[in-house]
Amino acid sequence: AYLTVSIEPLPPVVVGDAVTLKCNFKTDGKMREIVWYRVTDGGTIKQKIFTFDAMFSTNFSHMENYRKREDLVYQSTVRLPEVRISDNGPYECHVGIYDRATREKVVLASGNIFLNVMAPPTSISVIAADTPAPFSRYQAQNFTLVCVVSGGKPAPLVYFKRDGEPIEATPLPEPPAAAGSWAPRNLLHRDLDDTKVPKSLAAAEGEAGGRRPPNTAEPPRGLAAERGPATEAIPETVVSREFPRWVHVAEPIYYFRHTHAPVSDGTVEARATLTWTLNPQIDNEALFSCEVKHPALSMPMQSEVTLVAPKGPKITMTPTRARVGDTVRILVQGFQNEVFPEPLFTWTRVGSRLLDGSAEHAGKELVLERVPAELNGSMYRCTAQNPLGSTDTHTRLIVFENPNIPRGTEDSNGSVTGHRSFRLVLALTLTVILELT
Repeated sequence: AYLTVSIEPLPPVVVGDAVTLKCNFKTDGKMREIVWYRVTDGGTIKQKIFTFDAMFSTNFSHMENYRKREDLVYQSTVRLPEVRISDNGPYECHVGIYDRATREKVVLASGNIFLNVMAPPTSISVIAADTPAPFSRYQAQNFTLVCVVSGGKPAPLVYFKRDGEPIEATPLPEPPAAAGSWAPRNLLHRDLDDTKVPKSLAAAEGEAGGRRPPNTAEPPRGLAAERGPATEAIPETVVSREFPRWVHVAEPIYYFRHTHAPVSDGTVEARATLTWTLNPQIDNEALFSCEVKHPALSMPMQSEVTLVAPKGPKITMTPTRARVGDTVRILVQGFQNEVFPEPLFTWTRVGSRLLDGSAEHAGKELVLERVPAELNGSMYRCTAQNPLGSTDTHTRLIVFENPNIPRGTEDSNGSVTGHRSFRLVLALTLTVILELT
């Protein structure tokens, strides 16, 4: 007797699809059994998912007499109504027939197939790295956008666009496994303000026979310098704090890195970073988008952000009518525009220190515990800044008298002192005198 077994190949399938595995076998013998296995743990475990045992089957109408030599073709199918990521992996179809010479001997053959289950990404988001953080708008600095794509299998193709146009970026190698989180190095930059007259490059080179003047630091070298052995020298200048300007030799140079990490559910998390030297004058209100292509998607996924400096913070104060001894909360609730990246908030008191003695306070909320009457009329400044710019907003604290606290009886912490304590001592003294008399 002879037996051949094969499983029909399947293209990659998408999570949720209905899948039918088909096992075809050809024989001139009599069937004994059909068994389907799902193979896991690299082939060490075989999970039985379907069994047909001819010994206990009463349906022999499709079977021929095993003594009659005739090629018979059969097909066994297993249907997965809604395939999942966990269904990904190899499957085997085992077929056994009785040998024609003796009924005691069983001839076995098998076929296998790998079911490739794809999953489209479930989420995509764009964030700014290392924010909120102080950012000097008078010095060119690195800025990094991070695109996080989760839930996909296999790893998706991720790329960035600016104002709808694909960005041509210089790829960076993946960091070593032991390097930990990667932080972009400083790009080559020089501040230049064309409202001031820069020194002549020829004059600068002519000093000391073309040698660099003493105490002049080497220009910072980083990612941008790696593009070629030669970099353009920019003449020194005086930087104006009112009109900062950044001069680029050409278009901004972008650097791109793409990494992915496996997740326990069989999918991957992909992270793509885009780094360049930020120029607030040209990057403010620039639209950046991260797009994802994946074989399980009919069209790309997209997430976009617009780089915008904060404008017009909206500040609220509670209680609206503060009294001596109250705890006052001053909170930034939003802006007149959509701000990205997240701003850094700094609170200061105009002309003096804060109530707790500190020079400034970081955070969206400033809390003043048990305000004393001395804070009446004090002015507070909230500075909101992100890499695109900063804005200041002031609010004045008006403190009203508290009928439960007589005027002049609170200390700097809002605690009751003075007349009330004096009245208490006087009452105790009178009590003692009355008892003695």
